[in-house]
Amino acid sequence: MTDVNRPWLVVGLGNPGPTYAANRHNVGHMVLDTLARDVPGGFVTHKSRAAVLDGRLGTVSSGAPGPRVVLAKPASYMNLSGKPVAALMRFYDVTADRLLVVHDELDLPLSTLRLKQGGGEGGHNGLKSISQALGTRDYLRLRVGIGRPPGRMDAADYVLRDFAAAERDELAVTLVDAADAVTDLINEGLLRAQTRWHAARP
Repeated sequence: MTDVNRPWLVVGLGNPGPTYAANRHNVGHMVLDTLARDVPGGFVTHKSRAAVLDGRLGTVSSGAPGPRVVLAKPASYMNLSGKPVAALMRFYDVTADRLLVVHDELDLPLSTLRLKQGGGEGGHNGLKSISQALGTRDYLRLRVGIGRPPGRMDAADYVLRDFAAAERDELAVTLVDAADAVTDLINEGLLRAQTRWHAARP
């Protein structure tokens, strides 16, 4: 059974401001915006330097409000994500086993979803910053595939490009799937969520 009163902290990684909003690197922000449709209220500015939505995720089978979630989009740049995340964990008294970081993943094909706990950062600067600030890698992640850069394009340039027009229909489906994967992890646990979503996205 999920403890509906202990909060989950779900962090979507990205860079702040409209210039970066549609970039591949900002898919974490996009997933949280999609997930926020199921959480009453809206994002507000938090002193931790993040936009935060603190509410209940849907309803449980009895019709009662679902588990408490704090959705957070750090207002810092990607490589400085750790300080806002650490501050949010202190403020909401969240432990690493209830921290879920949603981020873009170069090493997965476009729209593939993978859930995991712990492990390395795979060169992702946002994850590196979080691991360093927390002093642990043992937190949950939802990796959202954005694919590898074409030809000899530098990865740093690729992640700061917008999704192509031809990819946007698939992206819209992926954002809904990713929001559902977050919900499944919170309600059902990591193993059940992995079984569902890793089979769905080979």
